[in-house]
Amino acid sequence: MGHLQLRNRLALAPMTRVSATEAGNATHDMAKYYERFAKGGFALVITEGIYTDRRFSQGYRFQPGLTDQQQALAWRPVVDAVHRHESAVIAQIMHAGALSQANRFTDGTAGPSGIRPKGEQMAFYRGDGKYRVPRVMSDEDIADAIEGFAKAAKLAVETAGFDGVEIHAANGYLLDQFLTDYSNQRSDGWGGDIRQRLRLTLEVVAEVKKVVGRSPVGVRISQGKVNDFQHKWVEGEKGAETVFGSLSDSGVDFIHVTEYEAWQPAFPDNDVSLLALARRYAPDVVLIANGGLHDREKAEQVLQSGADMVAVGKAALANPDLAQRISERRALNDFDPSLLGPIADIKQSELGLT
Repeated sequence: MGHLQLRNRLALAPMTRVSATEAGNATHDMAKYYERFAKGGFALVITEGIYTDRRFSQGYRFQPGLTDQQQALAWRPVVDAVHRHESAVIAQIMHAGALSQANRFTDGTAGPSGIRPKGEQMAFYRGDGKYRVPRVMSDEDIADAIEGFAKAAKLAVETAGFDGVEIHAANGYLLDQFLTDYSNQRSDGWGGDIRQRLRLTLEVVAEVKKVVGRSPVGVRISQGKVNDFQHKWVEGEKGAETVFGSLSDSGVDFIHVTEYEAWQPAFPDNDVSLLALARRYAPDVVLIANGGLHDREKAEQVLQSGADMVAVGKAALANPDLAQRISERRALNDFDPSLLGPIADIKQSELGLT
């Protein structure tokens, strides 16, 4: 992956755990939490989404940030803990946009268009009720968001010591809001056909790549969203060709494709998965597959379909030593949903698992 050499094909998927300080600093418990996955054999650890600026990017109370030196230095113990076990760690940087549930820097939200997001806020991230109607982002707002991604990426690699960054363009957050037809109804250069709706993501990639040197830069992409699980790109496979082909042309080092079940057909009119389409249209880019891959046979299936790595979330929470268990063909623990309730913060019971 870029200049990184990884010891196996297993990655920890990013999971929001809302366990930072109120000021957005990573904590000692977070260092212990991430270390256990590296100790358990995960070659790559991808952090939860980290907010990137002090305007509209924060999504949740107690979400960690990467907006200044203090926040960046707070990540250093996390990075060092993962590196102690010869694993790589990548910072996922994100802007919540219209899906923001809490932001200590502002009372409002911002998005591509003044359209209330579908669904309701997530209670396990301390949300309540419907999402707010966002303000329509101006060109200045968009420029600030791009700059925030670049500054956060620079802090991630130069100050915190991360091995690379993943730009979160999936799951309904800001970059995905611009990509999605119904949430982006702009008539300027940031809206229109799917190529124009992808423009913001591509400009973020370009600016991030300028500031991180040789460190790998990747993008996480999905169709479904935290507030709209069943969404499909209206352009079908032609949309996938545009998205993955454009990301490949942008020079990203990896694409992280996430679906509810990674092996399922991407669109109703064919039987090809989104992962397989990513491989078809981005043939030379490292692909990470995510979505229901706790089963060894399913994981091997997506590897055969073109994935280079498999990222798992809930299976990792139940089995921090998943890589070792798979290697030794030991039984896996079942995931207990109560772990993420009533709030999805890190529980002390988790920190004793190895």
